[in-house]
Amino acid sequence: MYAAAGFSGPEDLATLSQMDETILLEVLSRRFQRDQIYTYIGDILVAINPFKYLPLFEKSESEKYKSCSKDSLPPHIFAVANRAFQSMLGRLATGRNNQCIVISGESGAGKTESTKLLLRQIMELCKGNSQLERQVLQVNPLLEAFGNAQTVMNDNSSRFGKYIQLRFHGTTVRSAKLNEYLLEKSRVVHQDEGEKNFHIFYYMFAGISAANQEVYGLLEPEFYRYLNHKYGSDETIQRWNKKYHEVCNALDMVGFHEQEQVDMMTILAGILSLGNILFEPQDTGILKVTDQSKGWLKAAGGQFGVEQEELLKCLICTMAVTRGESIQRYHTKQQAEDARDSIAKVAYGRVFGWIVSKINQLLAAKEAMDIDELREIGILDIFGFENFAVNRYEQMCINLANEQLQYFFNHHIFLMQQNEYKQEEIEWKTITFKDNKSILDLFLAKPLGLFSLLDEQSAFPQATDKTFVEKLNGSFKGNPHYKIGRSHNLVFTVVHYAGKVQYNASGFLEKNRDTIPASIRGLFIHSVTPLLSVLFTATVSRTGTLMAHQRPRNAQRTEDSFNSTRKQSVGAQFRHSLAVLMEKMFSANPHFIRCVKPNNNKLSDQLDSKVFMDQLRYNGLLETTRIRKDGYSWRPFFEEFVKRYGILLITPNVPLTKESCLAILQTTGLNDWKSGKSRLFFKYWHQDQLAKCIEKLEKAALIIQKYYKRFHCQSKYKVLLAELQHQQQLELERQIEERRQIELEQEMERKRLEMEWKNERPVTPPVPLPRKKKPLPRPRSVAVDKFHKAVQPPVPKPRSKLTEATPFDNSREHMSTTWLQGQAEKEQRINKKRATIRWFKETQARKVVQNGTFPCWFHGMITRRESENLLENQPLGCFLIRVSESREGYTLTFRGVDRCRHYMIEMQSNGKYVILGEDRVHSSLPDLVEYYKIVGIQPFMEVLTVPCGQKCDSETDYEELKHFSVKVKPQETTNFDTGADVSTHDRVHNELSKLFIPPESQLSMQPQVSPVMRKIAERKPQVPALGETCVINSENWYEDEHQESERAFPRLYPSIRLAMKEIQQLHEKQRCKKETNSREKVPELPPKQFKERHLNTTWQNKWFVSKGGKKLESLGKTHEDTGRAYKLLADSAEFKPRSPSLAL
Repeated sequence: MYAAAGFSGPEDLATLSQMDETILLEVLSRRFQRDQIYTYIGDILVAINPFKYLPLFEKSESEKYKSCSKDSLPPHIFAVANRAFQSMLGRLATGRNNQCIVISGESGAGKTESTKLLLRQIMELCKGNSQLERQVLQVNPLLEAFGNAQTVMNDNSSRFGKYIQLRFHGTTVRSAKLNEYLLEKSRVVHQDEGEKNFHIFYYMFAGISAANQEVYGLLEPEFYRYLNHKYGSDETIQRWNKKYHEVCNALDMVGFHEQEQVDMMTILAGILSLGNILFEPQDTGILKVTDQSKGWLKAAGGQFGVEQEELLKCLICTMAVTRGESIQRYHTKQQAEDARDSIAKVAYGRVFGWIVSKINQLLAAKEAMDIDELREIGILDIFGFENFAVNRYEQMCINLANEQLQYFFNHHIFLMQQNEYKQEEIEWKTITFKDNKSILDLFLAKPLGLFSLLDEQSAFPQATDKTFVEKLNGSFKGNPHYKIGRSHNLVFTVVHYAGKVQYNASGFLEKNRDTIPASIRGLFIHSVTPLLSVLFTATVSRTGTLMAHQRPRNAQRTEDSFNSTRKQSVGAQFRHSLAVLMEKMFSANPHFIRCVKPNNNKLSDQLDSKVFMDQLRYNGLLETTRIRKDGYSWRPFFEEFVKRYGILLITPNVPLTKESCLAILQTTGLNDWKSGKSRLFFKYWHQDQLAKCIEKLEKAALIIQKYYKRFHCQSKYKVLLAELQHQQQLELERQIEERRQIELEQEMERKRLEMEWKNERPVTPPVPLPRKKKPLPRPRSVAVDKFHKAVQPPVPKPRSKLTEATPFDNSREHMSTTWLQGQAEKEQRINKKRATIRWFKETQARKVVQNGTFPCWFHGMITRRESENLLENQPLGCFLIRVSESREGYTLTFRGVDRCRHYMIEMQSNGKYVILGEDRVHSSLPDLVEYYKIVGIQPFMEVLTVPCGQKCDSETDYEELKHFSVKVKPQETTNFDTGADVSTHDRVHNELSKLFIPPESQLSMQPQVSPVMRKIAERKPQVPALGETCVINSENWYEDEHQESERAFPRLYPSIRLAMKEIQQLHEKQRCKKETNSREKVPELPPKQFKERHLNTTWQNKWFVSKGGKKLESLGKTHEDTGRAYKLLADSAEFKPRSPSLAL
């Protein structure tokens, strides 16, 4: 190990002979300078964020760490993934238990990237190559876009916590579930200096085309207040553009439908429009929307799918029902702005919760399985410890979660171990550590914990943030972890395990309540946008998870259900979700990864000793190193150890006693272990040594099994061979006897004829010969008539003394069972093929047609062997696509270097296509083909070059397919040549023809009309749309095909478009007014001419405002046409200056 490490330091800090903070810092610094960012502390991994891409993350490195031992390769996060995977399978000492990987560290330490590397390695270890594995890998970029944002500490900071549960059956992943915690919704409406909103807003502006921005109702990003009227540099915009397309691909890959994606993007655009609504008071005191904000109100109403008047009413007033009477209470300007921001936060939070819920639904197990057969690996990626210039409610919750994780780490590494040493009377020198149990009590104790007091104050309508701080100061005055703020601001300080953090209590009560106007919920439930209605109909669980709402019997129950769930505060939901998380983690076997950042400036190859040392101290890495060096991390009971390793004694029925444990350990030769009253105590490396002992026995068992199976199969083969030889001998004897009888009969007949010829006297009746033996039955091996419809099982004949017994007698039962099984399998194959044909005809036939014709690479339903024969003499890269016979999907057959390769093409639940094992989704098969003509298919990176056409050199195979693909109008008749082409129909073409013609009409099929054209022109294909099946007449073929190619749109797209035009016109008017004012300030004409020019300019501006606006709306259909519309207006007859000499 030391030789491999060289002078950069040991790979395992627990092997250091001397330990103090200076030595730890020196070793880790030296390794970091050599890009060795991973270091072990026993079985705990320390990961330093390099702030750059390293070769350590390549796939070639990933292959090295598959099924390797801990000491054989340098430390790596891939080794942690492999260890968790092998432990889950029961191949290590812990047995088949659930596993969890805890990634901790402060913000910017690299937790999110570590999570992605772990997931990638675990999916590589599965070796299942299923579509679910690729979908799981797409979850992270999707959640990053909606849940991550740029902060002053991290450019990709997670503003929520997530716990990913991967459930396995054997080595194959069967399902995945995602749990999310405490999304920072306040970031939607406010960001501090140097920070940004969630990534998805910037991705939208960078990636959505100009035409689609008009569809969603988006203008330039500098217009929006929720984005601080800022955007990014050209280089950043290009990166965001790439990220947006990755998000869209992830949505398609996971299974989101196109209309759902359109509705989701429209709601996000509505949130941005909502932020631009400003209020001003009227003379009556009632608020109204400013003139500059009327267009934004109209746009937000259209994007949310509600009436703008109803939306405004919900913003400026509250409806209260008292004794059956409705009372309107109008808001102040501040209350209206708070209501506006509250709607934006809740809407975004519900969209994010719906995404998580949808992911869980799409990644759930497709088939019911016994929960006891499944094993689980959980990965926790939660927000890091934060200490900003101004810390708010979200930072307090984030730091509480980190306190809980630190307690979990201390409990497993220090507290639980040292308590067991005392109970088992093991000699041990206690190691002191920083216990944060008292800090957790400060937050979570009842009834005087900080969160309990916050919920208490939130329940009082008259309570304020000031009364809350006063309550805290009075309750925790003598607590060493609580410091009273000395300034006049509403602040207080908590001494966390990572240092002091001062919190600003402004807005604590409002954020903890997380209320929205009651009328808003009713308004959004009745929105014409289905997704928004679903979001606000859904209920919220105790952990804050969005759940699908079960429709109640009446509306009253709906309101009661909503109110009951909303009574829980955000703090209560967060505490309950943390409790559930800790329960899952305590029941699993943990693996720890401690992430550390080298500096606060996010610079590569630079290590700030002070910043680095502070993290080492509050993470307790020095104490962790000591306890991993001297302590016993693995402590199994006697019974567990004997059950797991009793096989090492190679004796049956080993008793589960301490003596058996000692006997096992004597055979292994392990050192430095200890025995207690009921447990054995091992160092962290003992598990790997015992695993090697078991591996030796497993290899020996495989050799024994191999030889036994060979002997068993040989014996069985010899018995079958002897029986077959005996049957052949009997058959030969029967044939010899039959020939002898025939020869005897022929000889007697010959003698009789000779006597007749020789005897001249009259022929007398022949004397009856003795009765002959009855002929034996013919063997069943005789060929059956090939025109016979079905082979019937043999009917046994009655026993007779005159009939010789044969081995074929009384075999009807055996043959009947075999025959029935064969018939059932044949029927099953036929049914699968029929189902695939029906699926293709009803849902796929028209999608495959490209520009009215079938592509030359499409070959219908042919077999694997037929496709390989077609590509046998074709050049490298030649390909074809065929319909699969046994499943609903396609197969891409490719001519490789050494052989043909077959890639399965799956159809997603949202109608998109993907090659199994790839992470790129395509809207159609032609798009898929065009993409892989440029990008190679993994793992061989093979590029499609030449399509296999419909002709072969040897014989015609798909010549008639060109007739299938001609688009013929119903009123037209097409006469095809029925000469040589029709006469050369081959077998493969006939098979393809059967795909498109019902069986009962095949006999009447005329040769001059192709089957596909008959199917398209005469039959009524059924295309499902929005859950319903509609019949499309052949007369509407062109209209239906055009509509099918159109993309989804927001429900109120016309209203959104008009609102955007209104905003653009207002902005154009303001710009023209500024230009006019600037021209008035600098007169370039003599006084008389300038006065005349000024009068004409003023008149023209008034004409633009009064008449030109309506005309502009009719001329300028889109934003791009605005300039052209102004030019047409300027050239119109009505638009003329009073003095011809001053014409513009």
